[in-house]
Amino acid sequence: MTFKRLSIVLLACLTLSACGGVDPNSPLGQRKAIFKQMLKTSEDLGGMLRGRIPFDGGRFAEGAVKLDTLSREPWKHFPQVREEDHTSAKDDVWQQQARFQELARSLEAATGDLVVASKVQPYKASNLGPAVQKVEDACSACHKEFRDH
Repeated sequence: MTFKRLSIVLLACLTLSACGGVDPNSPLGQRKAIFKQMLKTSEDLGGMLRGRIPFDGGRFAEGAVKLDTLSREPWKHFPQVREEDHTSAKDDVWQQQARFQELARSLEAATGDLVVASKVQPYKASNLGPAVQKVEDACSACHKEFRDH
């Protein structure tokens, strides 16, 4: 009888623990994963320029390409209609699609410019800094309008 009770309690705990997370295969889960990768990559690039991480030109250029690739991915995971999951995206994402897409394209252009800047050698912070700042500004602009902090 004790084994049966323990099994029921264990099953209940497992069921409840599954309720709190975001399904990684859902649109929300997929875009959150992409945004986390983007944040990590951009933090590494900014860290190299600001001296928090040792600068490595090859790694910087690879990171710029990775960020550019990632910057084109999250938008396809915003469904036409807002999902029921708790999201930090404001309703404006779905109500102002043209503006949201405009800011997405702005980020993509900024990351593309960063890739171009990261190909110029010798690597100089004076060349890379403005390109990284442009990416950071594009992220901030979208967050200010469309993210519920």
